[in-house]
Amino acid sequence: MPPPLLTAHDATGHVHLIIGSNPLASARCTRSIEVGAKPKVVAPADAEVHYALMKRIEDGEVEWIRQTFEEEMLTALGRVEVDNVVDAVFVTLGGKKASSTHISTVCRRRRIPVNVVDAPNLSTFTLLSTHSDGPLQIGITTSGKGCKLAARIRREVASTLPPNLGAAVERLGTMRRRIWEEDHRALELEDPILDGDDDDGTPQKSTFNQLVSDADLSAAKTRRIRWLSQICEYWPLRRLASITDEDIDKVLQSYTNNPVGPMNPTPSLNSSPPPHNNPPAQKPQIILAGSGPGSPHLLTLATHRAILTATIILTDKLVPSPILDLIPRRTAVHIARKFPGNAEAAQTELLTLGLDALKAGHTVLRLKQGDPYIYGRGGEEFAFFRDHGYDPVVLPGVTSALSAPLFAAIPATHRAVADQVLICTGTGRHGIPPHPPPYVRSQTVVFLMALHRLAALVHALTGAAASSPSAGPSTPASHWPPATPCAVVERASCPDQRVIRSTLGDVVAAVEEEGSRPPGLLVGCGEGLEEESEGAEHAGEEAADAAAEGEEAEEEGEDGEEEGDEDKREHEAR
Repeated sequence: MPPPLLTAHDATGHVHLIIGSNPLASARCTRSIEVGAKPKVVAPADAEVHYALMKRIEDGEVEWIRQTFEEEMLTALGRVEVDNVVDAVFVTLGGKKASSTHISTVCRRRRIPVNVVDAPNLSTFTLLSTHSDGPLQIGITTSGKGCKLAARIRREVASTLPPNLGAAVERLGTMRRRIWEEDHRALELEDPILDGDDDDGTPQKSTFNQLVSDADLSAAKTRRIRWLSQICEYWPLRRLASITDEDIDKVLQSYTNNPVGPMNPTPSLNSSPPPHNNPPAQKPQIILAGSGPGSPHLLTLATHRAILTATIILTDKLVPSPILDLIPRRTAVHIARKFPGNAEAAQTELLTLGLDALKAGHTVLRLKQGDPYIYGRGGEEFAFFRDHGYDPVVLPGVTSALSAPLFAAIPATHRAVADQVLICTGTGRHGIPPHPPPYVRSQTVVFLMALHRLAALVHALTGAAASSPSAGPSTPASHWPPATPCAVVERASCPDQRVIRSTLGDVVAAVEEEGSRPPGLLVGCGEGLEEESEGAEHAGEEAADAAAEGEEAEEEGEDGEEEGDEDKREHEAR
């Protein structure tokens, strides 16, 4: 049986017909009133009415139709604007009664939504166990299989949320609306720039992190709404929940002054003090550290200690929440405002913040995902701070280039199958595509920072774009066969890790279909290695489970490896 479609209805002014007068009918009436509907109870005049329900009837909140159910009620008791048809029917008599079956049948015939308690087969919809916090609502359903379990799961989920998250959702919604109104008016945009966020469960679009060039003025004009979308996706909920109205005003102002020019530095969106306040007495120090592929269990002890002892932390946006949650609340944190088309300005901002903090005597931790020296600008940052008189301490991290294939059950090397490993970038400096590596059957190739320009990369590898100047020099002998097995590994080692297995010829369509959930990477391997990886898949799953073991209520997890549900899903696209 397919899963039900979960929706959120605006029930303001709707007429809900409640069949019965028992405690459940009282609960249904209460819920209807909470969402702005008008409940009407249908029960005989001599029926025993629950005391709470009777109180609402006496207060005028509920109308009591003192007779047994008749089919004509469905088209006589509703709103005038919908020809007096009721909007929904709730039967609280139980599914074993003949009257419940009759009511369900006539409602279905008239296409009126009906819910019969303890009878999923007679219901066209079920009610969710909900947690409400202002505009934030979280609903859990077991599709009628176990309501008590749904309530338990709802409580467990709600207990993991940070306080004041509903208020933060309200503020972010206000921020989103202000961005649209101000940019639409100031920049005279022809089309709305709202991102169509309907809270649905459709996959994140593959264009979410699409490459944006400096010359793309239309994209630069919408940088604020894209930045907001990125922080909603990547920032830890604890940090988002701490956003204040003052924070939002500062952020909006920093982007308003010059929407298509460089960013103005702003404080981080948290309650921590800025770097120049109360500097410590110790000698200033800058640490460049890698946080590994995603799971906090794969942090090195040295990096963990640096997280606990640093006084200022400058982190990339793709460092996942479970790792950022290790940061003491007293520590000031700035999360990079990097999004497509803004990487250089955000990098400059981070370096400036780090240098100012060092001058104030702080211990600064520059936290990156993976390893800081594998396409992570670690060398550039080392040179920058050294040129300003501060010698950085470099702490290596487990690179996703070698660990992500392991979690996808793809051995990077295998005797008599793959004797070479090549790590490449899919995006060169300023977004210029690099020369594609030639095809070697015995070589495993890992492409970092490639998913946002996956189509162009695949075209270059397979020779489909060999005539294009951006494809680089290529000869037919170096072209990759379209049937080359490959895999996209996203959020490796995290609870929500996803693997899309495909071929080079089909992987672009597969990612477009499934959507993009960075960080992720592309692994290309010979046919023999793919066969071996199928046999090792169970071992890879066990490794991923071991990395996540002991993490309770962990949520989803930028350096150069920035393209790296409790149930890990794999999608086959052949």
